[in-house]
Parts: sequence; structure tokens; C-alpha cells
Amino acid sequence: MEDGDFVLVDYTLKVKETGQVIDTTLEEVAKEAGLYRPEKVYEPRLIVIGAGWVLKALEERLKEMDVGEQKTVELPPEQAYGPRDPSKVVMMPARRISQMGIRPRIGQRVEINGRVGVIRAVGSGRVQVDFNHPLAGKTLIYEVAVREKIEDPVGKVRALIHRRLPLVPAEKFDVEFGEKEVVIKVPEEAFYVEGIQVIKRGIASDVLRFFEGVEAVRFVEEFKKA
Repeated sequence: MEDGDFVLVDYTLKVKETGQVIDTTLEEVAKEAGLYRPEKVYEPRLIVIGAGWVLKALEERLKEMDVGEQKTVELPPEQAYGPRDPSKVVMMPARRISQMGIRPRIGQRVEINGRVGVIRAVGSGRVQVDFNHPLAGKTLIYEVAVREKIEDPVGKVRALIHRRLPLVPAEKFDVEFGEKEVVIKVPEEAFYVEGIQVIKRGIASDVLRFFEGVEAVRFVEEFKKA
């Protein structure tokens, strides 16, 4: 694998110290770990090598793999989310938290001044907020399997569409390449998806990013007479 390759990868992410499963693309594993959500689509995930969608150290390991290969990858904190930083654990007045419309409780995730943290303690008019990444200081174990490498340009565009719009089958989107544009015909099932305009903007941004020479993305929505 090399930068720019489109690959479909199954993975399960665990914390080495506890064996806790944090995330997975496999439905059976999600159910066993108590993480299963019926609204989530469990399937291989699209990764564009070098795009920064996964940890850099994991990308480097993927470059060493072939289609069909499975590997267990161990990432120490310095290759994952870094060590825990005590300076990112701060005490704040409970009144200030309340003024933000937050009723603090232990374990609650909060956003304060653009920073996301977790409330670790509440008491005596003060709230302790931990702004470290939840996986900071943890050694991560990835069980990864490269399922497919997408070579066809139309297949790549459909994979980018599916990444942002997983509930509509990607094959229902007709994709055509012009001299400097990509035309995407949107199926009727996607017309009324919540946030479809934002989704289309994201898809267009992806296509423009990954396809050299493409200067425009055009979406076509066709309404037929009943």
C-alpha cells in the first residue's frame, strides 16, 4: 500500500491494559463487547492511505500489508494519543459550569471554550474536568484486516459517497467523469436524507481532494412524472 490508495479495512480497537473493546467494524464483535448500536452500519471502513483519517502509525503499518492480510498492531501512547498530561486536568468553579447550562455529573463529556473534556469529580463547589484525550496514556491494540483495494475511479467516488451516506446503497449513485468535472446522479432515496446538502458538500470536497485534475463536482437530482 502507498499514499493515495483506497482500501477497505475491518478492524477492532482494544485497550491493551484492560482488554476493553473501544471500536469495531464487525457486528458480532460489537455485540459481544456490548457496543452494538442498531443504527450503525457494520462493514469494512474506507481508508485513504495518507489522508490522516486514522493514526499515522496505523497508516504506516497498513502500507506494509497486502489485500487479504490480517495483522495485530500494537501502538504505545507516543504513537497513539500521547501520554496523559496532568496540566490538562483542571479544577473549575461549579457555578461557572452551571452558567454554561451544564449540570455536572461524573463521567459527563463537556465542551468548554472549544475544548472537549470529561468531568472526573464534583464537590465542594468545584468541578474537576479532564481535557486529555480519553485514550491518552493507553497502549492500543488494532486487529486489522485489509479486505479490498479499490482501483476503479467510479468505485472510489462511490466509496467516498458511502463513507458519508452509508444508509443509501452506493451503487445507486451514477457517476460520470468529464474532462474536468465529476457528475453524480443522486437516487431518489437520498433526496430527503436529513442534512443532505451538508453531506453533498462533504462528498464534493472529498472528490476534489483526491482526484487530480477535477475542478468541479455536479450533483443531478431528477424528479420523474408519476
